[in-house]
Amino acid sequence: MISSRQDFIKKHSNLFWYTPEQAKQSISDDLLVETTLNYGTLDDFRELRRIMTPKRLAKVFFSATGRKAGNYYPEIRNFFSLVLQPYA
Repeated sequence: MISSRQDFIKKHSNLFWYTPEQAKQSISDDLLVETTLNYGTLDDFRELRRIMTPKRLAKVFFSATGRKAGNYYPEIRNFFSLVLQPYA
């Protein structure tokens, strides 16, 4: 079971293929959530939710405005808006 943010990033390193290896441990929460929701699986989301807590995850997700909000695919934005709304 993954218990830390660093373990999650290491396990799902393929999601961050464009990030140099030495920079992966300093990935921001915004990028971590955005990439996981857009390209990860539902199980990846569940793991991230356990690590970050639902409230923190919702805060990061809903704080994305303007261009950052546009980085989410429309169907992803809609689905996770519904899923995370109770924690916002």
